[in-house]
Amino acid sequence: QVQLVESGGGLVQAGGSLRLSCAASGRTLNMYSMGWFRQAPGKEREFVACINWNGASTSYADSVKGRFTISRDNAKNTVYLQMNSLKPEDTAVYYCAKSRLYGSTCYRAIGDFGYWGQGTQVTVSS
Repeated sequence: QVQLVESGGGLVQAGGSLRLSCAASGRTLNMYSMGWFRQAPGKEREFVACINWNGASTSYADSVKGRFTISRDNAKNTVYLQMNSLKPEDTAVYYCAKSRLYGSTCYRAIGDFGYWGQGTQVTVSS
């Protein structure tokens, strides 16, 4: 069993930055891939970024490449999403998730993740 709790969301002006954290309890994350997804009101949940189990491999949605950075600290059982140059279209609830299978690869599909946090709201004003 694992519990994921996101934090760090808030209101920020366009061009600003936020750093999201995803802290896990109940189980260590070190052998799993982790992902960040987001969901805006009325829209489907979409992939944002992923990181494999040791942080050696990452992948990003085209919409956030060059602006967002995913990282992890397995010693702290925490995954991060650094978001820079934020745009109003980044406004969404951001969720972290743990892969269903061992995470030597970086998964991008929603179905590849079996545990989800409650989400943290990110609002970017223009």
